[in-house]
Order: sequence, then C-alpha cells, then structure tokens
Amino acid sequence: MSQPEDVKLGTEEWVFPVVRDVGGGAPLHWIRSGWADLRACPIPSLFYGFCFAAMGLLVTMVFEHAYAYTVALTSGFLLLGPFLAMGLYEISRRREQGAACALLPTLTVWKRNAGNIGIFAVVLGIVFLVWARASMVVFALFYTNEMPNLSGFLTQLLALDNLEFLLVYFGVGLIFATIVFAVSVISVPLMLDRNQDAISSMLTSVGALMRNPGAMIIWAFMIAGLTVIGFMTFHLGLVVLMPIVGHASWHAYRDLVVQPGVPAG
Repeated sequence: MSQPEDVKLGTEEWVFPVVRDVGGGAPLHWIRSGWADLRACPIPSLFYGFCFAAMGLLVTMVFEHAYAYTVALTSGFLLLGPFLAMGLYEISRRREQGAACALLPTLTVWKRNAGNIGIFAVVLGIVFLVWARASMVVFALFYTNEMPNLSGFLTQLLALDNLEFLLVYFGVGLIFATIVFAVSVISVPLMLDRNQDAISSMLTSVGALMRNPGAMIIWAFMIAGLTVIGFMTFHLGLVVLMPIVGHASWHAYRDLVVQPGVPAG
C-alpha cells in the first residue's frame, strides 16, 4: 500500500488530519450506507455479526448466575467494539474501491498498521479493565437485591426496583462510554485507511466529536439503541445489527475526515 499523502517523509511536513462539519441527519445516511454494504457483501459481513452474537452468548452462559460479571463483561465488550469491527471497516473500504467481497483479506487487516492498532487496543483494554472493576464496585455498594437469573435481573431493571443502583451504574457507565466513544468513533478506520499513528487518530476522533456534537450525540444514541435491540433479541439481532453499525462507522469516518487532496468544504 502506498504511503498516504498526508504523511510526508524526510524534510517534508507531516499534516494532521482535517475534520469537516456534518449535518444532524448524517447518521441516518451512515446507517443506510452500512445496510447497503451488508446487502452487497452478506457472507463476510454476517460472519462478523455471528462472532459478536456468539461472544455475547458465551459471556451470558458462563456467568449465568453472576450478573455483576455479566453486565460488566458485556458492556466492556461493547467498549472494545471499534477494535473488533476492523474486518467490517475493511469490507466497506474494499467495496468502496471496487474490490470483490471476500472474508480472508479482512481477517488480518490489523497487520497494515499493527503497531498503532496495538497501542489503541492497549488503551481500550485498560479502559475496559478499569470499567469492569468500577462496575463490580457499584454492584457491591448499591445492588441491594439478591442476585437473580437473567429474567429476574431484567425484570428488576424494567420495574426500577433499585433506582439508586440504576442511576449510579448508568452514570458511571456513561462516563466510560463517553471517553471510549470520543477516542474511537473514527480512529480505527483512520489508522487502517491512512496508516495514521494512534495518538493523532484518537485526537482526530475527539476533534470530530467536539466539532460535530449534535451529529455525534445522535450517532452515539443510534449505536446504543441498535445494540440494545440486539441484546433484547437474545443476541440474535446482533448478527445483523453489528455489521450495519460497523459498516456505518466506516462511512462516518469518510464523511468526517477530509481525504488527502480533497477540499475541506
């Protein structure tokens, strides 16, 4: 792969990625584009969807009667979603370039920028471990009911039986989710597409959020809503919804970051 135009070697200047403004309706366009990618490349896309669903089901089965662990691991798994969706980004990138749909080239896409993707993975891994510990502490301090099975746990949540726990848990979770969303919303596609370093990719991602707060808030709620729907269908909905979100994230990157040689307007 040729050296990206915005990375200059030798005595030439290195240019930081430029973020453009998008409208509040952009997330709907990204979802439509993600759906189009899924329809165009169903087999490789659904492979990743089944992986998301299988991991969610495995966590639930292993920790069937320990929902302090299940909720922490499941939500932490979602924090790692941008890293796990690299194959979906590559499918969208290949389709954009007119390449044939294929699964095998997407399985090792991380090798294209392994060092920086590894740094990013370490950052998300640390956030996940801190979140998992924080989640356990909140359960220990605020969950007053006896730990139930899955149906009992969901019933308690829907009935708001432990409102103090819900407020604290989702408040703490919102802090971690905001941090992860800010640094990851477009950073992995940027690293894959232009071999960008991890630090500037995460800073660009934060810049995209700060420059387009309205569209980014809508996008965050859409991701959360589709994920909740996926879990409410006993993880089966994740088979289709996670590929759509992954593909849509690639199109979000394309809309938000000015490509080399393209005017920012």
